[in-house]
Amino acid sequence: MRSVCVVGVGMSKWGEVWRMSFRDLHTEAALNAIRDAGVDRLDALYVGCMSGGLFVGQEHLASLLTDYMGMRGIPAMRVESACASGGMAFRAAFIEVASGMSDIVMASGVEKMTDCAPDDATSALASAADQEYEVFHGATFPGLYAMMAHAHMAKYGTTREMLSAVAVKNHQNGAKNPVAQYPFEITREQVEKSVMIADPLRILDCSPITDGAAAVIVTTEEVAKSLGKPYIKVLGSGVGTDTIALAQRQDLTTLRAVTLAAQRALDMAGKKIDEINFAEVHDCFTIAEIMVAEAIGKYEPGKAGQAILAGETGREGAFPINTSGGLKSKGHPVGATGIAQVVEVYKQLTGIAENGRQIPGSPTIGMTQNMGGSGGSSVVHIMEVAS
Repeated sequence: MRSVCVVGVGMSKWGEVWRMSFRDLHTEAALNAIRDAGVDRLDALYVGCMSGGLFVGQEHLASLLTDYMGMRGIPAMRVESACASGGMAFRAAFIEVASGMSDIVMASGVEKMTDCAPDDATSALASAADQEYEVFHGATFPGLYAMMAHAHMAKYGTTREMLSAVAVKNHQNGAKNPVAQYPFEITREQVEKSVMIADPLRILDCSPITDGAAAVIVTTEEVAKSLGKPYIKVLGSGVGTDTIALAQRQDLTTLRAVTLAAQRALDMAGKKIDEINFAEVHDCFTIAEIMVAEAIGKYEPGKAGQAILAGETGREGAFPINTSGGLKSKGHPVGATGIAQVVEVYKQLTGIAENGRQIPGSPTIGMTQNMGGSGGSSVVHIMEVAS
């Protein structure tokens, strides 16, 4: 298997982007990545998109997006795994380059979520849950994660203050991210006085509805060296799955798909979790970040909340999490989120994170963790700065 590297990244501005269409968002991010990498061709494209058909009525993305990138004819494929679609698209690009099938591949993600009514957006997102046994009975993702939060609180003593600390930290980071949807800081008091969505989760515990796209260029180490630009190496890739319905899981306080994906990625990379310097994780709700930090093996069950309160996951802490602002502050255009996580790891490892977001001490190994639904699927990647 060949060494695989990331040599360039690009994003659109994230938020409620009224003046750009679905195809425009993707084209902006894609061309930014191509310019950043300095490549003169693509051998293939993998695009993550959860629900283009439901959000904007657009399917057949392989044809649409290659056309508007000015690259008609190249092999292209859409990848879907709910909110993990972007991370799975990156894995597909990694496999294509590692296998020798292609030398230069783009992995991208895009979603336009604000062009439909809020109820329609909620229905589109709910398609990632169990339609017969959850959605039919009125369950939404805030409700499902609220049940997970209550279970975690009951079993481990996780507190409201711990949930709030996740949101406050991620907004501190997102305030420094030039493409973030919500680039401002918030306080614990603001979180805890915000509108209740599904007890105990308030609106400032929840990631927003977002328009946005992200893209990265994946290539061989030989090509990466020839470009004369900073690059990072992909050391490991892992995927895990679990039941789609919460009711069928043995334990609501953990995320088995995340644990499986993380262990497989670490095994491929030949690394232990304590060798990872920082991570971008799927904080669709504040409780999700706490549970993911435990599921990847960084913290013992029930210990992540206290670590977050103590500042361990802050930008200057022992294990920074979501220096981009995470889904909570940066935004969550579901098909693009996994790719944006790779963008942030690339920036941190190459030392170009903007506006004072750079992690002190020159980190050398980072992790991304992207998740679908309430944890029915997850993908993890381990990346290292090129020496």
